[in-house]
Amino acid sequence: MLTRNILFRDELQKLIEEEEQRRMENVVLGHSAIDFPEYKHQVGIIEGLRIALELCENAQTIVDRKA
Repeated sequence: MLTRNILFRDELQKLIEEEEQRRMENVVLGHSAIDFPEYKHQVGIIEGLRIALELCENAQTIVDRKA
């Protein structure tokens, strides 16, 4: 049985991945006309989402070691 923490982590990761995908599609497919500063901003957000996913994995590794 999955604990609430594992369910929360899985749902959070799924939401982060969906948001990352949505933003990448907007940038790559040009769903909205964006200038260079806005492009840089969106790419920065995408990078931040990737870092958040990496931190979730790192936190899980730390918790697993302590258990």
